[in-house]
Amino acid sequence: MAAPMEVALVSDAAGPLCNCSVWELHSGSALPGYRGGNSGPRGLALLGGEHLLGAQLGKSYINVWELQRKDQLQQKIICPGPVTCLTASPNGLYILAGVAESIYLWEVSNGNLLAILNRHYQDLTCLCFTDDSSHFLSGAKDCLALVWNLYSVLQAEPSQIPDPRHVWSRHSLPITDLCCGFGGPLARAATASLDQTAKLWEISSGDLLLSVLFDVGIMAVTLDLSEYHMFCGGMDGSIFQVDLCAWPVQRDRTFQTERENGKVFKGHRNQVTCLSVSTDGSLLLSGSHDETVRLWDIQSKQCLKTMNHKGPVTNAFIVLAPANMFNPDGKPSVPLPKFSKHLHGTESNDEQGSEGVTLRLGLHQQESGESYLEKAEKMYSQMYSTREKNLEGDQEHLTIQVSELEEEVSTLRKINKNLFDFSARIITKPAK
Repeated sequence: MAAPMEVALVSDAAGPLCNCSVWELHSGSALPGYRGGNSGPRGLALLGGEHLLGAQLGKSYINVWELQRKDQLQQKIICPGPVTCLTASPNGLYILAGVAESIYLWEVSNGNLLAILNRHYQDLTCLCFTDDSSHFLSGAKDCLALVWNLYSVLQAEPSQIPDPRHVWSRHSLPITDLCCGFGGPLARAATASLDQTAKLWEISSGDLLLSVLFDVGIMAVTLDLSEYHMFCGGMDGSIFQVDLCAWPVQRDRTFQTERENGKVFKGHRNQVTCLSVSTDGSLLLSGSHDETVRLWDIQSKQCLKTMNHKGPVTNAFIVLAPANMFNPDGKPSVPLPKFSKHLHGTESNDEQGSEGVTLRLGLHQQESGESYLEKAEKMYSQMYSTREKNLEGDQEHLTIQVSELEEEVSTLRKINKNLFDFSARIITKPAK
């Protein structure tokens, strides 16, 4: 069959047979779903168009499916505690998970746990990346939303705790949802909170652009692709449409339901937990604790379809259907590795040795068995200690050290030349 252009991925907290249901967006027809367990709130994510990730509700692991193999789990990523939220970078290179008040960052290519970020004071509730994967946002029950530069996090030394680029502290109650628009580091981001407000921010400057006050706590927020409208899901089941281009421009605004009745979607009987807008901006998907998923026409505010589930809806979002989802013979381009439970660089030597193979070049010339980097570090430490010495001291000892450094430099140059020659031979070797 031809893959539909857009599908809705939906999970609930009590599905007895299916973890994630798949619906063709425009016809509403059910497609084969993914079996095994139940995914928690904000705990479902696509990885690189080839895998589906689902944070098991109340458990300390993440389920992994290959998109074309829906009948069984292919892998479980073990975590140190129950996963409260989950996301994957749009470029498919990184996975983020919230465990208690900590953010765990994995590299997909090798499974290494690159960073554990501890800048929140209470449990994480939501995570999201910018569309270019350069930044990510985190929200928690401590009322804070943090903006992180991924490059800065990756470049930080293991002993250092990287600082977020921005700390947004204007909410007075827990953050419930986050949403990033388009534009990478120049994008705008929306935050929702139990304090009955939704706020719009500029990632580049960190400035607050808009704050909208509602009559109820806000549980979900999303933007349409053109960013003309912000949609906010309330605890009472209402969905509010906020015009971002309304005139006059006001940073602080109050949404008065009785005056803006034409901008409210009514139909859910319990709190709205998730929202998503179709690519063309004409349809709105919503999930609720009333165990239903609804598809709305945005212009008329009419409910077009209602899909019933067996429990409170925990995740519901619209995606362009990856080709592998409907190709039973398709396989991921690269299989997922085993994901580490320990921070990269802190494992024991035995554990590191069991994970892969280390290639050393020119071992016959390395009499001391030291690696290239070890020699370089030793040389640097010697140079530094020499510089700190009192030059009026023992001149003979200083001369010996200079001689040793010259020998080290000569050895390193030989190693570097041999490494270059070896690489050149491999690259220029004609194919058989």
